Amino acid sequence: MRKVVTLKTALSYALALSLASGTALAAEASRAPAGTIDGAAIETLTLTNGQGVTAKILTYGATLQSLMAPGKDGQSMDVLLGYDDAKDYADHPNYFGVTVGRYANRIAGGKFSLDGKAYQLPVNDNDVNSLHGGGKGFDKQVWKVVSIKSGPTAKAVLALTSPDGDAGYPGKLDITVTYTLDESGNLGIAFDAKTDKPTIVNMTNHAIFNLAGEGSPEGALGHVLTIPAKAFTPVDANLIPTGELKPVDGSVFDFRMPRRVADGIRDGRDQQIVYGRGYDHNWALDKGATRTPELAARLEDPVSGRVLEVLTTEPGVQFYAGNFLDGTLVGKGGHLYRMGDGIALEPQKFPDAPNKPSFLSARVDPGKPYHHQMIYRLSVKR
Repeated sequence: MRKVVTLKTALSYALALSLASGTALAAEASRAPAGTIDGAAIETLTLTNGQGVTAKILTYGATLQSLMAPGKDGQSMDVLLGYDDAKDYADHPNYFGVTVGRYANRIAGGKFSLDGKAYQLPVNDNDVNSLHGGGKGFDKQVWKVVSIKSGPTAKAVLALTSPDGDAGYPGKLDITVTYTLDESGNLGIAFDAKTDKPTIVNMTNHAIFNLAGEGSPEGALGHVLTIPAKAFTPVDANLIPTGELKPVDGSVFDFRMPRRVADGIRDGRDQQIVYGRGYDHNWALDKGATRTPELAARLEDPVSGRVLEVLTTEPGVQFYAGNFLDGTLVGKGGHLYRMGDGIALEPQKFPDAPNKPSFLSARVDPGKPYHHQMIYRLSVKR
C-alpha cells in the first residue's frame, strides 16, 4: 500500500526536535531588489519554510514567480513555469503566476451592463473578448509592499489601487493580495478588494504547474488530475460559456475519479476539446461558493510523488493545460515552453458571469468587500 507523507507529518517530527532543543519553528520572509521595469523598482519577496518549500513573489503583477517543492527523493524543484528575470514578465507577458483582475478569464465582447449602464472593456483576446482584465490588467502593475514578516506563518501583503474607469471598469478599487506560507506546506493567497461604487470583481492566480519540475522534457500531461465537479460550463468557438451547466458524466471532462490529463486532451470527437485545443474550461464545483477554502482540484505527478491540492472559497475552477504555449517562449533556465508543458488550475467565479444571470454574480458594492481565499497545498506521495 502506498503511503502519503504530507509536509504536516514532517512538521510533527521537526516540531518534536525543536521542542527538545528549545528552539522555535518559524517560516522566514525576506525581500530583495529585482531590477526595474519602465523605471519602477521591482522587488522579490521570499517565503521559506523548514520543509523545503520556498515561494518567490514579484511586486510586478503580484506574481508568484517560483515555488520550490520537495519530491519523494527529497529534492526540491521549482514547479512553476515562468521567467528567471522579472523584466521578462513585462517584455514577454503570458500570465505566468500573475495576479489577474479586475476580472479573471473572459468577458464576451468586453461588454457588460450594471444598473442599466453599459461598459466597454479592452478587447485583448483575439480581438473578440476581454481576457484577465483586458489591456493593462493587475498583472502588468507594480504593487506596493504593505508588510512582510516571518513567524509560524510567513506573510507578505501587497496593495494596489485601481482608479474609477481603469480599463473601462467602474469604481475606484482598493486591493490587497496576501501570500502566506506555513510549515505544513500550505501556500495561501487571499484577494481582498473594496469599491466606492458598484463594479465587478473576479481575481485569481494564474500559476502554471509542472510537478515534475519546470522545464522537464516529459511535460505535465502525464499528471493525474481530480476535480470534484459533476458539471462544467461548455463554451462556444470564442471560448465564451453558453450559459449551460453540462454534466461531465460519460465525457472526457469527468475528473471525479483520478485520471491522466493526457487521456482526453486530444480527443477531437468532443467539440469542446476542439474549441479549447484541449482543456481550457471552467468546472462548476460541487461545493459551490464557501466561506472557507475547500478542495477544487488535486494534481499528482506519479514519478516525483509531488501532489498539489488547490482549495478555494469560489464556485469554479478553470483547468487550462497550456494549449496555447507554442514553443516561441523561452522560460526559466532557457527552457522552451510547448503545449502541455504546464497545467493551470485557476479558482474563480464563472467566465462571463456578468452577462450570464444564471451564474453566481461577480458584483461588488460599497460596504460589501470582495474576498477570495485560495490555497496551494503541497505534499508528497511515496
